[in-house]
Amino acid sequence: MSALGRHILVEYYNCKADLLNDVVHIEKSMEQAATEAGATLINSTFHHFSPYGVSGVVVIQESHLAIHTWPEYGFAAVDLFTCGDTVDPWVSYQFLEKAFEASHGSAMEMRRGHMDLLNKQEITANLKRDNIHEQTLAEIKRSRDIWFTERDENIALSLKHTGERLFQEQSPYQKVEVFDTHAYGRLLTLDGMIMCTEKDEYVYHEMITHIPMFTHPNPKRALIIGGGDGGTARELLRHESLEEVVMVEIDEKVVDASKKFLPTISSALNHAKLTLKIEDGIKYVNECQDDAFDIVIVDSTDPVGPSEGLFTKDFYTHVHRILKDEGVMITQSESPRFNTKVFQEIFSCYKEIFGQNQVHCYLAYIPTYPTGMWSFSYSVKGQINPLKFDSGRVQEFVKTNNLQYYNASIHQAAFALPNFVAHLLEEDLVGV
Repeated sequence: MSALGRHILVEYYNCKADLLNDVVHIEKSMEQAATEAGATLINSTFHHFSPYGVSGVVVIQESHLAIHTWPEYGFAAVDLFTCGDTVDPWVSYQFLEKAFEASHGSAMEMRRGHMDLLNKQEITANLKRDNIHEQTLAEIKRSRDIWFTERDENIALSLKHTGERLFQEQSPYQKVEVFDTHAYGRLLTLDGMIMCTEKDEYVYHEMITHIPMFTHPNPKRALIIGGGDGGTARELLRHESLEEVVMVEIDEKVVDASKKFLPTISSALNHAKLTLKIEDGIKYVNECQDDAFDIVIVDSTDPVGPSEGLFTKDFYTHVHRILKDEGVMITQSESPRFNTKVFQEIFSCYKEIFGQNQVHCYLAYIPTYPTGMWSFSYSVKGQINPLKFDSGRVQEFVKTNNLQYYNASIHQAAFALPNFVAHLLEEDLVGV
């Protein structure tokens, strides 16, 4: 019985997990599978979900190819739907089985739109248009929609990118990737989590550095733990009064990727005053001598993977030890709304070490971080007040260095906390 279309429902088993979690590989494979079968590409849309899974569809002139993957099970479900006699969906089936390195697959074909059950109607179109049958493949305008998505079980953020991955390497610690997004420029991710983008990185890097620099009376030596993209070092080294910045980054691949593909962020990684050490920041701090630094900035990822050990009382006790008498520790302290439990726990930890009145929270707003609201901690070993600073000197510095977020008013306002954030910090005092 003849039909309008052929629909093959496909299941691939024991596929290579990293291939099923690679949105770029899947998009290219699906498009090539369509082309190999003789189809004409119109557009494609693909989403990667953090941490696992890809969904996408390739729209062809003859219908579509769709996929969803479960990398953790090595399983992919695919729909191959073609119309007419010129495209053979079984060619696509065989191509994708090899592309995903499946041990085996299964498929069921259905005929759609049985001709014996259909009555053809005459349709008169009033619109002037070109005859599609006279168009060549080159004349058909096609688009690509390929998305990077960071999500948990409750929220997600998606960024559309070009589909070409600029950098991908699995280091001993994490998967390092750089994508080229349409709205936020180049994007650095670690294990599928957004670290920074060219478009909004200045918020994080200006706020984690200039607030301690303008409140410490005479900072000469600064330590950065993490910060492999180079943004924190770049901002610190705008201050000519600093004599040395030591940066300890555990993952050389992050530094390599940033130097090559994020030059505006990593521009200071070869600065004469920067001492870059590729080693474990926890080990470095534990072995560091007492009273070694005026400022310590912990520029870490979330408390997973190689950064997990940076979120412990033992580590911060050693940071307190290596600070000079008027020393300041700054950390990124998560989103109060997105990661409430960690936010409360780390501020409680800091107050145990530095003292109840020696720890302050301040906020900044970063569009590509979960919820947009991000917090920083300001912990002082001496009696420095983070709200006492020379606003005139700040404004001159801001103008000279063309800063994009930080200024004297932002400095003051960052410590004004919304009521719910203040309440969270009060709760941690009673044992949360």
